Amino acid sequence: MQPDASPPSADGVWHSLRLLSHPGAGALDVLDDAAIVVRDGRIAWTGAASDVPERHAGLPRHDGGGALATPGLVDCHTHLVYGGRRANEFAMRLAGASYEDVARAGGGIVSTVRATREASEDQLFESASRRLQALLAEGVCAIEVKSGYGLALEHERKQLRVARRLADAHGLTVKTTFLGAHALPPEYAGRSAEYIREVCEAMLPALAQEGLVDAVDVFCEKIAFSLDETEQVFRAAQGLGLPVKLHAEQLSDMGGAALAARYGALSCDHVEHLSAQGIAAMRQAGTVAVLLPGAYYTLRDTQPPPVQALRQAGVPMAVSTDHNPGTSPALSLLLMVNMACTLFRLTVPEAVAGVTRHAALALGLQDSHGAIAVGLPANFVLWRLQEPAELAYWFGQRPVRAIVRQGRIRSLCQEAS
Repeated sequence: MQPDASPPSADGVWHSLRLLSHPGAGALDVLDDAAIVVRDGRIAWTGAASDVPERHAGLPRHDGGGALATPGLVDCHTHLVYGGRRANEFAMRLAGASYEDVARAGGGIVSTVRATREASEDQLFESASRRLQALLAEGVCAIEVKSGYGLALEHERKQLRVARRLADAHGLTVKTTFLGAHALPPEYAGRSAEYIREVCEAMLPALAQEGLVDAVDVFCEKIAFSLDETEQVFRAAQGLGLPVKLHAEQLSDMGGAALAARYGALSCDHVEHLSAQGIAAMRQAGTVAVLLPGAYYTLRDTQPPPVQALRQAGVPMAVSTDHNPGTSPALSLLLMVNMACTLFRLTVPEAVAGVTRHAALALGLQDSHGAIAVGLPANFVLWRLQEPAELAYWFGQRPVRAIVRQGRIRSLCQEAS
């Protein structure tokens, strides 16, 4: 399961492509018979293959075989690093058990916290690497990984260290998000205020000083943390110069999106119960709405995000797997594209932008990912597809011809080996 230690350079002229370079919410324009020139791991030129500048004539040539070329995909909300599994809970719920029944049986997030604490860093790395392989095989070139299953300094550190190791071992961009305020750990039962102080005054400063945190998230919900507790965490993040994100309005309208927007949040995620006031605040702040159809599907929710209102307000919408062991055990970003269209009624251009340009924006990676443009690192995917709509149309297959990630060629057979 170890990745290729020295994948070949992607430098050269990639020709015979149909190029989708800048996915947007409008029509997906494709340039036929196009070329991409890669030099020193970065995009040096794009355009019609017949117009490749003479200065690039001596570079190696890579035949795209008429493949559709898109930017590398970005999975902007995951909980990829954790111990154990919770398939038994899925079976229990199907048999009629309530969440309370599952919790009384020792399940729920407490079981994942217990398994994560018991696992070594190497064990967490190996299990997360196996899960990551599935995402990489579909063309994911950048990913966010949250902590939040350790809920104590040493175990949150362990999760975030694994996320950093994944980036180095697999040659992709990994953004780490500290989610210490994910749930109340068992040892703090009935002492929420005390735990939030621990998060703000001990855990976050220590992890930030160690260079393990790129952003800070909170689960703001009646079953998790209040608006006041969320703001305490945001203030602590702000004091350390760290951007914030928020699990917002998933189960009820807590007003979390408006609070997050006041702190210039990169994104608000889930947002099924997002209000008009929250949408207006997000638009003003430039905050991305991250839609997570896998959790919506698994929980058999009936309240979809207010997509039409977000669309009308011009709030960018991203799409992600929300991979986690409890409510979205999804390891296919392409399946989430399909679900975003079928369950949430996104258009195909919106959904494709949601896993490229807008997903990059949700991670603050808009200057390096989400587009095929001169000066950006070479992160793109060649698909055995006739038209961009097929990225949303198919599910259950992996139509990847080749993957270029961080200026290196990573084919499907290499990633799946």
